[in-house]
Amino acid sequence: MQALQDWRVTEGERWIYVAKNLMAAFCALWLAYRLGLDSPSTAMTTTIILAMPSSGMVLEKSFYRLCGTLLGCTAALCLIGFFPQQPVLLFAGLALWVGLCTSGAALHRNAQSYVYVLSGYTACMIVLPAIEQPMQVFALAVTRVAEVSLGIICSAVVSSVLLPRHQGTQVMRAVEARYEKFLGFCQDVLQQKLSAAEVEVTHLRFAADVAALELGRSAALFEVSDAVSHVRAQNRKLRAFNATFMTALTTFYTFHRLFERLQRDGQTQIVEACAPLLDIIAEALHSRPSQDSLDTMQLHLQAALAQARVQIDKASIEHAQRIDFDTVCELLERFARDMSRYHEVYFSLVHDTPLDVSTAQAYAPKTPPALVIASGARAAISLALLALGAWFLAWPSASTAMLMAAVFCALASSSPRPIAMIRQVLTGFFIALPLSLVCVYFVLVHGDGFPMLVLSFAPFLAVALYLMSNPAKLGIGLGVGTFITQMAPTNLMHVDGAAFLNTSMALIVGLALAGLVFAVILPEHTMGHKDHVGPALWRETLRACTTRLAQGSANKHRFDNRMRDLLSQLNAAAGPAPGEETRAVVREALTLLEIGHSVIEVRELVATSKAPGAATRALGRCVASIAAWLRTRHDADLQVAINATLQAGACVREAQSGAGAERHVRLQTALADLHSLYTSLLDHMAPAAGDSHAA
Repeated sequence: MQALQDWRVTEGERWIYVAKNLMAAFCALWLAYRLGLDSPSTAMTTTIILAMPSSGMVLEKSFYRLCGTLLGCTAALCLIGFFPQQPVLLFAGLALWVGLCTSGAALHRNAQSYVYVLSGYTACMIVLPAIEQPMQVFALAVTRVAEVSLGIICSAVVSSVLLPRHQGTQVMRAVEARYEKFLGFCQDVLQQKLSAAEVEVTHLRFAADVAALELGRSAALFEVSDAVSHVRAQNRKLRAFNATFMTALTTFYTFHRLFERLQRDGQTQIVEACAPLLDIIAEALHSRPSQDSLDTMQLHLQAALAQARVQIDKASIEHAQRIDFDTVCELLERFARDMSRYHEVYFSLVHDTPLDVSTAQAYAPKTPPALVIASGARAAISLALLALGAWFLAWPSASTAMLMAAVFCALASSSPRPIAMIRQVLTGFFIALPLSLVCVYFVLVHGDGFPMLVLSFAPFLAVALYLMSNPAKLGIGLGVGTFITQMAPTNLMHVDGAAFLNTSMALIVGLALAGLVFAVILPEHTMGHKDHVGPALWRETLRACTTRLAQGSANKHRFDNRMRDLLSQLNAAAGPAPGEETRAVVREALTLLEIGHSVIEVRELVATSKAPGAATRALGRCVASIAAWLRTRHDADLQVAINATLQAGACVREAQSGAGAERHVRLQTALADLHSLYTSLLDHMAPAAGDSHAA
């Protein structure tokens, strides 16, 4: 029985996926035949493209595919209307449109990017056949919408009705897995079980988890079911879960980084005084914590902090070391509060309890502008060149090759490894070529009627869908599936060997040309490339210093979202085993993340100061000097920023002496942030460039 249950949740899920999508594909094909559509294979191919693991993903992709199809049809009608029987101008307009759509897809990089992808290549699908027959463009547009809509309806109905796999359920599983993973990570770091490289790679994985949860959350909103109303009703909580997770993770990294410095510098007295504090947190996180246990942890931590302060007061240590200790205490208290809030949101999500949450900043993808522009330029240039080549070759299937090149230039623009993606699909095409030959010319021709057509195609499509159920072989399966469905016969079956070879060669040539485009035109301008992610991280940190502050915690949320999204892109491009160069960018990103958080807190303190004085002005000068260094990254500006941080620390300590209780606490927090800023700035200097205790 256990073996059967294990099979059900592993291989069983894959075969259910295969059976459901086969049913959707053949339902779409049968309806297309009954309705007399010109290209029934388009409806069938649509179901293969929409073959997603959950009903929410299918519905989301279906919605955006329909929107993109309608927009692409409108663009095609406009282009033909503006440039009838003017091929050169028409190709130029089409190349410009495809370039703009590809840039839009690269900019968004979420489910909405599918609107842009479809808008671009749908226009190609209608314009290219209509060049010689402009009067048929409206009929082509209507037929295209009908065929795509038919495939969408079949996929949506089958995925939602037949053994549905709800995205909302997958989201809640991801929430629980993330919570467990974060607890384990914190325990391993506190117990010093992880190397520096493992910590950096884990941060990359967490950034990818944040992006994946956001994508899953948006897909779950498209489902209509009582079982997933939980996710729909708690949409704000899911955003808050991501936001509180990023806050707790950043605080924990800041503390860990500082504590590592103390150990490396041999500050044994401070390390020994802090050891009981770490034990309290590690013990609270060891077993699955509750809100009561986390509240108890904070009480025990405060008592242990008071005892540690007494111990440090009796010790003969320098003033700079005392600041180190105070900073560790401040970060530990902050992490305890952040962890408590994170658990509170998690518990409310899992157990559906009421919780008052502010509207968290939505997670929004942030693509470096250079990559957006490069993606559009690459698609536009390649389509224009291919159009000229097709025009002079007069190859009947040239439009099919152009279309495949345009489709995969747009699709691969959002991929961190576009050539690898195209190579996988091309492998699928080569596998599908002999399979299609056998299917059509050795099996299908001996059958009669739709049932025999189903029996002819089903085994080959099942192979494609089974490969698609494995994420590592998704591209190969997609290539096999789309190639085979393109060979589905029209209403009046016409067996033409020459047409089969022409179409097959056009599909393969078009895909190969797309790969060649990425290899030749701006090959390093791909999503997640470290040479673009690195500068983008610096720009986001500069924005944290200069952009207008919003109310509440929106400033940190916005900064966290953008930085984590860039790290997510880096993770996708790095693959399962990031190299040293990638980890160097991660280290730089985590340092900049620390700087950005500290700067935002300092700016918020300055903005809310009721009685601006010398300390407030010094903090303002500190932020301005850091912004100047982030703009230039010159050593001279870095030294100015370090000196301004030291001066601000002296002014804050002086202001503390006559401050009231509330202001004293705020200034103490500012001191912790200044020390974090100072040591982070030193990371960008030579090893002997400064004294980490000078603050």
